[in-house]
Amino acid sequence: MDVKRRVFLAGAAAISSGLRIPAAQAAPATAAPPANRAPLARQPFYPLPAGTIRPAGWLRRQLEIQATGMGGRIDEIWPDLGPDSGWLGGSGESWERGPYFLDGLLPLAWMLDDAALKAKAQKFIDWTLDNAAPGGMFGPRSNDDWWPRMVMLKVLTQYHELTGDPRVIPVMTRYFHHQLAEMPKRPLRDWGRFRWQDEVASVLWLYNRTGDAALLDLAHLLKDQGFDWQALFAGDYPYRGKVTKAQIGLDQPDKPGEAPNGLKEPALSVHGVNNAQALKASPVWAILSGKESDRQAIHRQLAVLDQYHGLPIAMPAADEHLAGRSPSQGVELCAIVEAMYSLEIALAVTGDAALGDRIERIAYNALQATFTDDMWAHQYDQQPNQIRCTHAEGPWTTNGPEANIFGLEPNFGCCTANFHQGWPKLVASLWMATAEGGLAATLYGPCELKTTVAGASLHLRETTEYPFRDSVTIEMTPDRPIRFPLKLRMPGWSDGASISINGQQMAGAQAHQGFVTIDRDWHAGDRITIHFAAKPRRVATPDGSFVELGPLVFALPIDEQWHKLRDHGLTADWEIQPKSEWRYALAPDACFELVDRPIGPTPFSRSNPPVALVTRGQRVVNWPQQGADAAPPPEVPQLDPATTTLILLPYAAPKLRITAFPRTGPS
Repeated sequence: MDVKRRVFLAGAAAISSGLRIPAAQAAPATAAPPANRAPLARQPFYPLPAGTIRPAGWLRRQLEIQATGMGGRIDEIWPDLGPDSGWLGGSGESWERGPYFLDGLLPLAWMLDDAALKAKAQKFIDWTLDNAAPGGMFGPRSNDDWWPRMVMLKVLTQYHELTGDPRVIPVMTRYFHHQLAEMPKRPLRDWGRFRWQDEVASVLWLYNRTGDAALLDLAHLLKDQGFDWQALFAGDYPYRGKVTKAQIGLDQPDKPGEAPNGLKEPALSVHGVNNAQALKASPVWAILSGKESDRQAIHRQLAVLDQYHGLPIAMPAADEHLAGRSPSQGVELCAIVEAMYSLEIALAVTGDAALGDRIERIAYNALQATFTDDMWAHQYDQQPNQIRCTHAEGPWTTNGPEANIFGLEPNFGCCTANFHQGWPKLVASLWMATAEGGLAATLYGPCELKTTVAGASLHLRETTEYPFRDSVTIEMTPDRPIRFPLKLRMPGWSDGASISINGQQMAGAQAHQGFVTIDRDWHAGDRITIHFAAKPRRVATPDGSFVELGPLVFALPIDEQWHKLRDHGLTADWEIQPKSEWRYALAPDACFELVDRPIGPTPFSRSNPPVALVTRGQRVVNWPQQGADAAPPPEVPQLDPATTTLILLPYAAPKLRITAFPRTGPS
């Protein structure tokens, strides 16, 4: 009998005979995360337990906006998350939307310590934990799809870290053993087959807490049945431009008795959200394999996506499927939040500071750009060059005519359920524990954290207006003097940085793999101040150029006229028409004047932006529209000789904008 066959039979026997659940001690939220158990490979960084980091300053305000908008109240107006949800025992939507919602609602509620939001999340959690089947399956009985449970497993890991609820470990253990027995006869399919890596992350989370060796067998089984993402990107990558329906079989009728063509390969291998989730596949597998080639494979993956589909916002164009490099192509909101989560995991596994740069580029530009200021409406697809958001045929291959309007559930409701994880998981990844027993500032944003380092309790406060400003202050308050290494990420865009400790300049600080390490004794009141060197610059691309300042991308705002299409109770669907000219290029010799303003109650406000760039531009005579959208920037722009003052705003502020300009000068 082969090894896999013995494992499957053993799993089935364990369930039928009464599974012994390995003990796992509940750790307080301030405890350091457990290191990987043997035989798992050591990681440079380990995510801190959920609840360790709380937002502060403008970032807390952004989470409060989410909580008072759709992020905290969507269940009050959207039946898919209402009291009839299958994840509350009802007969309503019973697939992915309940777990998606919880994956962001749960950390949001605890980060803000909001009793009402906690109660909303707790209802779903209690039903899930209290209604698991004796054989191990959990979730609504109306479907047995492995995929939505992959999402709920992410929720349960966070919930256990937040509360130590003793129900979590047994439910997860029984479910994983159930899967080990069932998957040989009911293997992964469609979405689960392409997103197997998300479950492996939860499997390893549990293994590090229980040491149950059968979990490693399950991880191997998931990979064996899953799509081989690494192989797709390792060879001669076939999808080098906008994917057509013919390339992925969507021009052919579905075959009777088979899955729809859109749920088959190759359509699912070029699906934007699948590619975003696949960014964690090789890093997660590297924890099991220990191979450096697996750890580094993400860089090949990102390089290929950037080369053939890259946009200025560090995301590949994928308005459902990969769409080439035109800045008028879109990117789906689900893909944005899933890419952030994948890269946050990859940063912990690889320790690569460049992944931190990319996370910030996505979060501080693309994430909020797809919402109204109050986060009560969102887009399905956003475009870097977005000249109108209307009911019209867009440049996408398969999405519908309302893919870029702002509303409750434009085009399809997955993003309405899934967007919630973006901001909370960013906060949770601002700091990580290091393999050497210290802490790493992996991303920058105002926050505070309470954790245990070197056996001592530590309260750390990070004060900053980053990314709108380029300085960060970190104050240490340990309960006793302690020594540990502190790692500070040095962003790749910064032309050097100055670091001072208690007012004394730190001389000779050298970054290693993008991090400066300060190994010293730390006392209450110690203060580290970092000043990055950010300056506005033009960045050339094969399709034009764009302007960046630190992690922020800047765009030319187009005057907007909003028109309500339909009401949805607390929210509405909106079209936006342009009211001003958009066909501009930057003057060839243009310079940039930086204008700082106080951060207002809406951090990414168009009407009161925290920062702006004043420059000069010229109208482009030969830049046409293609349907309702801007054509790609002309390679040889014909410029009106007259120059005009242009004010560029952070990308997320205007909802109509030009981000990618024709190339006209040095970059």
